[in-house]
Amino acid sequence: MVPFIMLYLYFMNKIELQRRTKKFNIDIISFCNSLPETPAGFEIAKQLIRSAGSVGANYRATSRSKSEADFGYKLKIVLEEIDESHYWLEIIKESELSIDKNINRLIQEANELTAIFASENKTFDLRTRAKEK
Repeated sequence: MVPFIMLYLYFMNKIELQRRTKKFNIDIISFCNSLPETPAGFEIAKQLIRSAGSVGANYRATSRSKSEADFGYKLKIVLEEIDESHYWLEIIKESELSIDKNINRLIQEANELTAIFASENKTFDLRTRAKEK
């Protein structure tokens, strides 16, 4: 049986993934507006908005890569940033900084995007190594 993520990657095109990462950023901005106006709330919101914004912006930038090496570099940044976004969402949930019901949906989306970009990175690395041989 083919894993779900493999089928999902097969059917998702670049435009759809750009739309999805942009929506994730917009949803994060809306969610951060519900965080408490405390030092922790401000700092975590700032970090989360930056990392979530970087996911979509850097994925979009892969379309304008100057070389395969540049593409790979940008793709690795995307993976790092979605992983960081996932981390901050977990911190918010576990510290009970927010009781917003959307937290679980955002964590799920961050988890799925992490899996997608980890797979893309792995595929890129394998393709690059194969070309070097």
